[in-house]
Amino acid sequence: MTQELLVGDIFRNAARAVPERLAAAHGDDTLTFGQLDRQANQLARVLGVGRHDRVAVWSNTELALAPVFGALAKCGAVFAPVNGLLPVGEAAAVVASARPALLLVDEAHAADAAVVADKAGVPCRTLADVQAAATTADDGEVVGDGQRETDAHVVFFTSGSTGVPKGVVLSHRVSVLRSHPGSQLEARGTMVCPYPLFHMGAFTIALQQWHARDAVIFTPADAASICDAIERHHAARINAIPGVWQRVLDHLDGRTLPSLRFADTGTSATPLPLLQAIRAAAPNAQLRVFYGSTEAGGVAHLAHEDIDRKPGSCGVPAVLSEVRLDERGELLVTGPLLFDGYFDNEEATAEALVDGWYRTGDLADIDDEGYLTIVGRARDVIRTGGESVVPAEVEAVVAEHPGVVDVAVVGLPDAQWGEIVCAVVVVTGAPPTLDDVVAHCDGRLAKFKRPRRLAVVDRIPRTPATNQVQRRLLVEELS
Repeated sequence: MTQELLVGDIFRNAARAVPERLAAAHGDDTLTFGQLDRQANQLARVLGVGRHDRVAVWSNTELALAPVFGALAKCGAVFAPVNGLLPVGEAAAVVASARPALLLVDEAHAADAAVVADKAGVPCRTLADVQAAATTADDGEVVGDGQRETDAHVVFFTSGSTGVPKGVVLSHRVSVLRSHPGSQLEARGTMVCPYPLFHMGAFTIALQQWHARDAVIFTPADAASICDAIERHHAARINAIPGVWQRVLDHLDGRTLPSLRFADTGTSATPLPLLQAIRAAAPNAQLRVFYGSTEAGGVAHLAHEDIDRKPGSCGVPAVLSEVRLDERGELLVTGPLLFDGYFDNEEATAEALVDGWYRTGDLADIDDEGYLTIVGRARDVIRTGGESVVPAEVEAVVAEHPGVVDVAVVGLPDAQWGEIVCAVVVVTGAPPTLDDVVAHCDGRLAKFKRPRRLAVVDRIPRTPATNQVQRRLLVEELS
């Protein structure tokens, strides 16, 4: 009989091998592997859900989510976390789209839980209530009846740059493969995770650590909390998006984090000066840039020794990932790490998965050594006067204008040109004029790529977890 790849086995195996070892922490709250496994078993018995049932969880980051995650994996139910920052109306729409059997909320969302549950038509319980009920439940092993590795394990809601939530379905097999440490178990060291616990990155990191029987430290994304966690736990690893790294560097103000052995970043543009600053702040660490998505998992990574040699690149394809470019230059990915599809959205699934290849929506270049560079978004391409403009190319130039601290480039509808290039900037000091920006671009961008409109704003809307520009929102505001 072939052994199924099931996420519940990660908890069982670690608890058998190292029951007293730290598995997870958040602030002063901690769980050993033995505690994590026992609490998962107890919760699986009191949640009242089973195989294929979806459980929506509307919560901020707290350690109680770890045993809930384990419990649902063990009994075969599907974990569907919802962004804790969403207002009631949006949260209700996301919860309803999952068609869950149960909604779980933390204390911070308890006051609004009834409204969300009523709009979504789902029963609701608080994390505190189910934890209290679980304390007297049997903590013996739970194995879901008939579980298969192809069963759905999680549904992660991703809005990307469009703002429209889609539920990305990952099977047990995919979750295990994305996080497996390989056949030779080696100590990883404690890892700090500043990703929120509704995000795929947080649970992939956690499973990577738990597979390897090592600890994950969940922290808020503020620099003080991150640095405190690294120093307090002598952490060997951290993965953070570039914007979070910049906050960490500002907070350190020249200090270093000598315990780090791996300093990882990615998901959005990572300028070479930022990478060099991270390398200086983590002098004993391997610095790596990762590229991937909720749908595809880890697609590529740039190794430490290539940082200076391949500026702007996101590296070579990851193990188990195969990539190619289509005729438009869009990056396509295939392999066993791909998602199963979008929950209850056959149209979006058919558009994204074509003949076994996932259409990333990213425009890319592949050099003669096989290194990938992301140059823009396929849907973001601006068509102006019959020419194509990739926003990222214009953004890179405008970002170097003195006084510009953030920039996004969008195409605005125009009767004459079809679309015009608009640079949206956040500035410090006196704002530049359009003529100033155009002059700055002279000699660096073709005339048709230069902005025809300039908008100065207080902030550029970005997705909270991955820092992607929400261009649709900008177009709506400026059109």
